[in-house]
Amino acid sequence: MARNNADWVEPLRIRALGHDVWTAPPNSQGYLLLLALAIAEELDLPADPADPLWAHLLVEAARMAGHDRPDVLFEDCSVEAALASAAERRRMIGRDKRVTVRDLTSSGDTTYLCAVDGEGMGVSLIQSNASGFGSHLFEPNTGINLQNRGIGFSLKPGHPAEYGPGRRPPHTLVPALVTRTDGALRSVVGTMGGDAQPQILLQIITRLLAHDQAPGQAIAAARWRLASGGTGFDTWLAPDHATVEVEEGAPWSGGLGERGHPVRTAPYGSSFGHAHLIDVLPSGILAGAADPRSIIGAAAGL
Repeated sequence: MARNNADWVEPLRIRALGHDVWTAPPNSQGYLLLLALAIAEELDLPADPADPLWAHLLVEAARMAGHDRPDVLFEDCSVEAALASAAERRRMIGRDKRVTVRDLTSSGDTTYLCAVDGEGMGVSLIQSNASGFGSHLFEPNTGINLQNRGIGFSLKPGHPAEYGPGRRPPHTLVPALVTRTDGALRSVVGTMGGDAQPQILLQIITRLLAHDQAPGQAIAAARWRLASGGTGFDTWLAPDHATVEVEEGAPWSGGLGERGHPVRTAPYGSSFGHAHLIDVLPSGILAGAADPRSIIGAAAGL
């Protein structure tokens, strides 16, 4: 608490779906969104997102991107090699059957908000207590409660993300920003959702950029997420045991089950994120949407 730990950092970028998608570098898990988009872009997605094959391919893209996250993600790590491995990871995906990812390897509370001003400046901002109500410790002068992001550390001796003083843990926050190839702002987007944040944004950005859906359509559409049944922060500890949770009313459950995915239907609600999005149309008009799953959320313009 005695020193300022905030840094200006260089964002990560990848070109996908005819746009540049930007997000925060490690110790954020944002690279998983970029890697999953790079994997998915050349998977020949069905034109209709209601097709179970669409969900299957994006599920597999998310799993191929994230299965080695515990080994890859730690403070100040480089994820360039991971981002460069999109083609290799894509080759592991089958269109008809779920892959066992461990066969491929060697041995909230979160608040998101976005804004675009009259001059076209966009901000994608996310903050979090981490799990539940944070650490349950409070700074006595202000009453501000402290987060418990320390859950992201490893307790394995010698691990690159091992717990230690002055170190930053891997975290789940993925603020995202999309620009057109000429550098003009296209979208600002983000969500709460723990480990599922990159998976939720993968679906929304794909709907927006690949399927030309309006922000309201992309935000309101049914979602899937990989769920461990644990804290929401432990998906990648056993990626082959993660269940694909599908929102009630989504059209994919049967098709995913036929392809070998363990599937569970879950109630429509906050476990699938609270995503918010502002899209800058070619005319310069702004279109925005707030997630109907959130208790408090709004899209507003002046």
